[in-house]
Amino acid sequence: MTPSDRFNRAIELFDAANAEDPNQDQGQPKELLYARRMTEMIGRFAPEAPEAVQLAVRAQHIQRWKVPRNSYPMDRNGYLQWRTGLYKFHAETAGSLLEQAGYDQATIDRVKTAVGKKGLKVNAETQMLEDVTDLVFIEHYMLGFAGQHADYTEEKWLEIIRKTWKKMSDDARAFALSGKLKLPEPLVPLITKAVSGA
Repeated sequence: MTPSDRFNRAIELFDAANAEDPNQDQGQPKELLYARRMTEMIGRFAPEAPEAVQLAVRAQHIQRWKVPRNSYPMDRNGYLQWRTGLYKFHAETAGSLLEQAGYDQATIDRVKTAVGKKGLKVNAETQMLEDVTDLVFIEHYMLGFAGQHADYTEEKWLEIIRKTWKKMSDDARAFALSGKLKLPEPLVPLITKAVSGA
């Protein structure tokens, strides 16, 4: 099997897993659409990204619906436990599918490290996955999130945007402000205010 065959097989396996999502978004399984948006974004933001990162990006939310938020206590600690549990679940699921696709253990471990959000800010591949995640959130999901939380104050929104901004690398921040990212129009004044430190 050639490297490109192996890569294509892994993407097929990831997509087949995400196609099982019972939740729909724009007429598609929600996590399948999300995974495709992640791949599209890395193609714009970091087209030369290593193969392990391209795989991690596609597997970021793999079968996320299988670990629902309400399977953990509905408080702050429960939320943090859920996030940690998700990272482990996504990493293990991706690793198992990569094994099926014929990948070596070293590549599988790199993907699992990134998907498991290990070494953020110190592991370049984990950071690149985080950058793509944040850029996709801003372009595709921030406005919908705002609609679900209409009761949030401006200060709360500035805090959310600043937290997202803080997680991003300098390259991702520059990309977000370069005109290459489609910022959610109604939120542009807030985003501008948040990132300018006003």
